[in-house]
Amino acid sequence: MMNRFEEFITRIVQQVGKKEGAISPIMVNSASFGYGNSETGEGIFEGSVKKPLYARVGNPTSAHLEQILASMDGGIGAVAASSGMGAIAMATLSLLRAGDEIISIGGLFGGTYSYFSETLSRFGITTHFFDVDALDAIEEAINTATKILFLESVGNPNMRLPDIKKIADIAKAHGVVLMVDNTITPLSVVPIALGADIVVYSTTKIITGNASSLGGAVIFRAISEGEDKLKGDRYRDIHPFINKMGATALIANAKKRALRDFGMSANGFGSYLTMLGLETLPLRMDRIVTTVETVAKGLSERGFDVSHPCLPHHPHHERYLNQFSNGCGTIFTIDLGTKERAFEFLNHSKLITITANIGDSRTLGLHMASTIYRDFDEETKEFLGITPGLIRISIGLESAEAILDDFTNAAKI
Repeated sequence: MMNRFEEFITRIVQQVGKKEGAISPIMVNSASFGYGNSETGEGIFEGSVKKPLYARVGNPTSAHLEQILASMDGGIGAVAASSGMGAIAMATLSLLRAGDEIISIGGLFGGTYSYFSETLSRFGITTHFFDVDALDAIEEAINTATKILFLESVGNPNMRLPDIKKIADIAKAHGVVLMVDNTITPLSVVPIALGADIVVYSTTKIITGNASSLGGAVIFRAISEGEDKLKGDRYRDIHPFINKMGATALIANAKKRALRDFGMSANGFGSYLTMLGLETLPLRMDRIVTTVETVAKGLSERGFDVSHPCLPHHPHHERYLNQFSNGCGTIFTIDLGTKERAFEFLNHSKLITITANIGDSRTLGLHMASTIYRDFDEETKEFLGITPGLIRISIGLESAEAILDDFTNAAKI
């Protein structure tokens, strides 16, 4: 059977490697760059000379990574960041000012929820949270202050799937930017093709795939030559960049309005390690999403309380079949009822690495309520799908049979 990510295998591995000179990506770790002469320096700062300015706003190794990620997602360009949260901060802060509003849709990683509900609120930015299927309420909540509709391609960890195309249509109708966190589903989901304007990643996860490099990235669509929502009054702060940079205005805006001033910058060594992982991403994704389905179904048949949309009882099973033919990433959840049973299961498993990461080559697991969501109130945990015995599992490269046997044995306690 053809690898479901076949189209990416040749393209990505060819983009990472070089035909002449060093085959492996060249790693540049210099913090600063010499301009040669004053005229060149002026041109670099003005933007007419495309050479490195300073590592806080760009690095040649990171630029190589950015080109590959932009090509992978069909964007006009990308900006690498120091972490996934750095990428989200860059993407949002480049568009927002005090008084603006975000509409956050569906399940949400705890760090993102805290950033929206606590950090941004301290700076006068309000976020409204909605269930993934509350499309009428979402549309009604959009007003003149709304700058961003934000969603995760797969709810982490509640495993609910958004109808990205329908939400993109709502965003387009109201002239609002749609931002998609695609960390869990690179290659499986292509948000820009579905109507998203900005895509964010924690490249730490499946893109790198081996826990060797903390990183993030933001991919931007091109600004249209004709009508474009970003040319409307809602985004007047970006108009100077559109007038000067045209199609690449969102990239310039992110670098000037966020990266330069907040410094969530990627480093050359981290970008180098990320590219090494990226070479094998299509192969790893194909194996892992296949294993995820096999394990989720096998555990469900053995009586485990599993949540994954490949299962017929999941509320978004039909959406999964119709819109997620390339799977929905590395994760699913098991609810063992209580914290005590969850701890015993995790501690007795011989394969699970207990950690807050996901998307590794190894199978990972974590009890949600006692870790990432421990400080959240009960109402918020209920909204985000965090129950007392919930474990998030991220499947690795081990065989499905080995994982099933290990989990079954770990539950016999």
